[in-house]
Amino acid sequence: MDLAQVELLARKIGAAESRIQDLLKAMHPEKWRVSNIIRNSLTQTLDNLHKSLDGLEGWRSEFEKRPDSIYYGFQTYAAINATLPRLDGVAHAVSQYENSSLGAQYSQAGDQLFDLQQTLEPYIAYLLRSPDQVLFVAQGNLAACQKELGGALNGEAGPAKPMKNTFVEFHARRSANGRAGGRKSARESKDSANQANKKNESPVQPQPLPSH
Repeated sequence: MDLAQVELLARKIGAAESRIQDLLKAMHPEKWRVSNIIRNSLTQTLDNLHKSLDGLEGWRSEFEKRPDSIYYGFQTYAAINATLPRLDGVAHAVSQYENSSLGAQYSQAGDQLFDLQQTLEPYIAYLLRSPDQVLFVAQGNLAACQKELGGALNGEAGPAKPMKNTFVEFHARRSANGRAGGRKSARESKDSANQANKKNESPVQPQPLPSH
């Protein structure tokens, strides 16, 4: 199906939902002469059916907007699956406790919804298969590339070769602040100190001999 046909199918599913909602308004379970156990069970079934229909309508409306969506398409299909058995249970109860003709209409509405689901199934399978095939091809291409790359690397590498020992000589420059400069500065400082001491020393003047 193309996208226009899928949109039309989604609208048909919506029409089937509306038909079921109308039938639910036509039934009167409060008038049924049944035990409390059966009534409670039927009430639970009706509540579940209403919830299923609400969920189906939510997914269906989104799928109608985006007919190419795998997610919305699958959720619509699954929501129909959840609705059909509950609708079938209500149809049997209506036929047994209220009106067989009305019960038959429930069954017909269920059959119509089932037929629409079967029409939708191949399209959902197609949507699910497409990304699966793409992923499968990508994985195959990746494995082939890894194999080819591994073969190329193994052919180029060859056995390991021992490396020849090499003595590396390092030449360092002595800076003015280096060790040699330090020694020179120490000598200069010592000579300067000696000269200063000599300048500070006054010469000894000879004393005159005392006269008698």
